[in-house]
Amino acid sequence: MAASAATLVVGSKELSSWSLRPWLLMKQAGIPFKEVVIQLDKSDTKALIAKWTPSGKVPVLIDGDVTVWDSLAIAEYLNETHPRAHLWPADRAARAHARAISAEMHSMFRELRVRLPMAFSTLGLKPDMNDDCRRDITRMVAIWVDARKKYGAGGAFLFGSFTITDAMFAPVASRFTSYGTHLADFGDDGSAEAYRAMMMALPAMLEWGVGAKAELA
Repeated sequence: MAASAATLVVGSKELSSWSLRPWLLMKQAGIPFKEVVIQLDKSDTKALIAKWTPSGKVPVLIDGDVTVWDSLAIAEYLNETHPRAHLWPADRAARAHARAISAEMHSMFRELRVRLPMAFSTLGLKPDMNDDCRRDITRMVAIWVDARKKYGAGGAFLFGSFTITDAMFAPVASRFTSYGTHLADFGDDGSAEAYRAMMMALPAMLEWGVGAKAELA
């Protein structure tokens, strides 16, 4: 008997950048899952999330008797449980680099997050920039350009083929799209903009966008 699909609990698709990451990863890797969407910033949001996890945060993955929260922890769990999906690069140096920049994305870029909040299906937004935010964007562009230059020759993603790292940076591609960020102003040689456009055109990203737009109807 085939194992039942895991359940992934996510927040509002328009708003929840952390939820997008494991959702996109599972879609791209072809890992089946049941989806539960909890609308954020509602009177019953906390109570609904508490039914799934004591952390009080989404996303949450429930796989049998295992519950995992936090997007990067979920990604590592999926890497362990689906080794054939090759969710990290095979090359040791590339894998180390991928883990380092994924962790940097996970823990840094506060000003970018605050001043360019995700509004996935909305375009033409005006960012409230400051110098720290500009430094964050400059660093982000450098990460993308460097990864593509060193490891991206085998395909259109940061490390050629799709990895956890692309899932970690997917919400940033959305932010740059919503706010019309001109990446050439932040040191882009064209490869970061090409990467942003490619990510936003992925069928899975378009599917997430349909859900995001429906929330605004």
